Amino acid sequence: MRPHATVHLRTTADGWILLVACFVLAGCTSSVFVSPASDVAVDVDAIEAEGSREVRLVRDVAVPWGINYVKLESVALVTGLDGTGSDPPPSPQRSALVSEMQTREVEKPGRILASPDTSLVLVRAYLPPGVQKGDPIDIEVRAPRRSETTSLAGGWLMEARLREMAILNNTLRTGRVGALASGPVVVDAVFEGDDDEMHLLRGRVLGGGVSLMSRTLGLVIRDESSSIRTSSLIATAINTRFHTFERGTKRGVATPKRDNFVELAVHPRYRHNLARYVRVVRSIAVAESPSDRVRRLERLERRLNQPDMAAAAALELEAIGAEAVPILQRAARSEDPEVRFYAAEALAYMDDAQAAEPLGEAARSEPAFRWHAIAALSAMDDVGAHEALVRLLDVDSAETRYGAFRALWMRNASDPLVRGEKLGGQFSYHNVPSAGPPLVHVARRRRPEIVVFGNDVRLRPPPFLFAGKNLMIKEAESDRLKIIRFSARKEDEVKYCSTRLDDVLRTIVELGGRYEDAFRCLRDAKARNYLDARVVVDALPRPGRTYRRHEAAHDTESDEAVSSEPPAPQRHVASPLPDMFRSPSHDRADSSEDDRNDDAAADHVGEAPEGSFLKKLGRGLLD
Repeated sequence: MRPHATVHLRTTADGWILLVACFVLAGCTSSVFVSPASDVAVDVDAIEAEGSREVRLVRDVAVPWGINYVKLESVALVTGLDGTGSDPPPSPQRSALVSEMQTREVEKPGRILASPDTSLVLVRAYLPPGVQKGDPIDIEVRAPRRSETTSLAGGWLMEARLREMAILNNTLRTGRVGALASGPVVVDAVFEGDDDEMHLLRGRVLGGGVSLMSRTLGLVIRDESSSIRTSSLIATAINTRFHTFERGTKRGVATPKRDNFVELAVHPRYRHNLARYVRVVRSIAVAESPSDRVRRLERLERRLNQPDMAAAAALELEAIGAEAVPILQRAARSEDPEVRFYAAEALAYMDDAQAAEPLGEAARSEPAFRWHAIAALSAMDDVGAHEALVRLLDVDSAETRYGAFRALWMRNASDPLVRGEKLGGQFSYHNVPSAGPPLVHVARRRRPEIVVFGNDVRLRPPPFLFAGKNLMIKEAESDRLKIIRFSARKEDEVKYCSTRLDDVLRTIVELGGRYEDAFRCLRDAKARNYLDARVVVDALPRPGRTYRRHEAAHDTESDEAVSSEPPAPQRHVASPLPDMFRSPSHDRADSSEDDRNDDAAADHVGEAPEGSFLKKLGRGLLD
């Protein structure tokens, strides 16, 4: 094999992990979407291959690189505990923490560790594909299994340096520092209850990490095709379709680095949907004559209007670009909901105004398409997309409303409608005008955030209501509330406010309340019928939703005739869940094992499956 025939990676542990990741992920990019409730399947790659035999596409000669999650770990110290910490026993983790404290010139680390107000913890984070230096990330925190700590509630994670760790040849290898982390720990018991003691020993620092590196995406050219000419042809084809601007200068997104590797910058329109971006790039023709392009467009239009083939055809048309817009526009007016959705989704990533209306309708009426439609609307600059998202703030569905809010905020965080404010430095607070039923959404991932949908949500005056263990809310005269903060070290502090939920939350923060105190107030007020609004936590999607094709209506005279009809076939949506609505911790915490297996089959951009060789290879000492 020629010296330049493989990607040159460092021979450190990090390099070997990345090399293995490349081959594992290369074998996991098949996109077979099978519904567990049906025999119907959509093999997108097979359809794509069948339709593109006459032209060589990027996916025929290259596989994606850098689309896995990178796990970072460390040992750290949580302080500020109310006597619920412990002195860690001798262990490799304790030795590592003492060494870390000494590098930071902390005096008498042993005395600090012995305090009942501190605890040694293990921290973990995941750097997503395409992360940029300075991006915030969630941090997972837990006490070691044999720890005598009884609770991490109210604790503060001291700054920790997180690294990649792996066991290679029975030796622990660590990489360079990939992220820094610190901030208040929100224990799982806040959301899941404290009936299980482990809920008090695990938690998150929401958005408390910051990435110290920018991860590169790329394409690895298969050995049998690798050459300087192929690398240059691929980059030229991609740059003909996609470009960005750097300091006002137009430049392509693809850069050939070697005969077998092309570096890929993320196009801004796909920054919240990298999985789609990679799939579109891989659907670009490497070299195609004008006459071949005309024939392929005709063939793709026929396939686009067949529901079973619409997803793959729409991706390939999106990869072609402007020449495909008229075809997609016609399909976006189709009577078939699948054809209409996949065509509109492709148009959205080309910022075509005709995508807004069908995507808004899909988000409103079809749960299987909802998240993809909202993410696509967020990628558009067209004013029609903004209007479609704003209309979704008024519907009954909590996940649709919050999905629209998140899309509007990520589209433009300075938009007055969703800008919000930081209450007392504790959490982001947003009061969003909405004609829908009152709703309060509390985030458990990405950042501490409370969103109130409705202008006049009120709290009925309670005899008493606790907001955490040190705050009590009581009824006062003239339809007002009295909020009291208890303290063993000083006199009680009292403030009065109106019954508007907005005033209640602000007063809780003014009295030193934390994010979890505000949530407990909301949760208990709802449970005791003092709050008419719905209270939901992380109204985000589970992966693997299926779309059920609706059979044409038939005039029937009896229920028996209706029940004799065969069930409508079901299919998974032929696109991975957009990055805007997913995270690795989300998948582990809320998805069933079947869901995770389905995700891998659906070409999900994410970490390797739990049982894979890469997963075993990458297990760190802290597990």
